[in-house]
Amino acid sequence: MTSKIVVRPARTADVRAIRSLIDAYSPDGRLLSKATVTLFEDIQEFLVAERDGLVVGCGALHVMWEDLAEVRTLAVDPDRAGQGVGSVLLEALLDRAREVGVKRVFCLTFAVEFFSRFGFVEIDDTPIDVDVYAQLLQSYDEGVAEFLGLERVKPNTLGNHRMLATL
Repeated sequence: MTSKIVVRPARTADVRAIRSLIDAYSPDGRLLSKATVTLFEDIQEFLVAERDGLVVGCGALHVMWEDLAEVRTLAVDPDRAGQGVGSVLLEALLDRAREVGVKRVFCLTFAVEFFSRFGFVEIDDTPIDVDVYAQLLQSYDEGVAEFLGLERVKPNTLGNHRMLATL
């Protein structure tokens, strides 16, 4: 019998495990690598999934605006792929989005089929009005810049997809 997956808020002691999960997927471009200091700075955005006391997955919810957030850094231990860890984590991140009042969740992903199962649909544009766009331009966050499609961030040459879910 397989033990239960437990999802909880990440702690600073989890950063090494989160770093390892990111490093498993960043060489081939499926995840963007992040500086370890950034992981510590953003730890409150992360949830981790544990099985048998080991961190086997992570994911972050980054609030971008009143009704908009991004799922970031969703990663599962490659040895645990296909065991439901990613699904449990994404559900928990979407629940967290609802708890803080977010109505729309964005992601940039190669895993179109996976995210589609949770109500995400592919988008081509930036689904915000001009006033919010102007406010988001003031953000220093690279993920926000990617969401806005700003020239200063590299173009989407990796072939990943922009997706949005309405909660």
